[in-house]
Amino acid sequence: MNKVTATVQRGPGAPASARWLIGLIFALAAWSVHAQTDSTALSLDLMGKIGKTNDAAHRAYRFDEAQLLALPAHSITTATTWTPRSTFTGPLLADILKTVGAYGTQVEIHTLDDYTYTIPVSDCDRYGVVVAYSMNGRRLKVSDFGPLFLIYPRDAFPDELAGASGDSKFVWQIKALIVK
Repeated sequence: MNKVTATVQRGPGAPASARWLIGLIFALAAWSVHAQTDSTALSLDLMGKIGKTNDAAHRAYRFDEAQLLALPAHSITTATTWTPRSTFTGPLLADILKTVGAYGTQVEIHTLDDYTYTIPVSDCDRYGVVVAYSMNGRRLKVSDFGPLFLIYPRDAFPDELAGASGDSKFVWQIKALIVK
């Protein structure tokens, strides 16, 4: 990193260029802190009725970023209540469940802000649900529904996925799944 030095004249007579430089330094520092806190590495914990685990206590399967990105990527182009028509990309929820040998009938989704919602596993076959990590080719950040966002093909099933009951299925900032 380059070292930036400036001589600042104190008091009301400080040159405008020095004040501008100090403002720029503070703005860059604030942007850097925001960028670091908004970019969360991909990870996903699965627990419950699963046949495979990868933790020492054999209670969970933790997908790290490389494992999630190694799963086949699928895309759904659709609008949500919160986004315009966009292309969302990530692994199928069905592929994630298959990887861990899930054998339950429901998936309880947990988010970074402690929201919880449960969907039937049958939604995987019915809708081809995607656990998206990107929107329009850009990685999702915590500030824009990331790092993981459960996406249904709303445009393909407008009657079934409309209204509050449809909206509730679009869960963002996902951190864990519990198979029940």
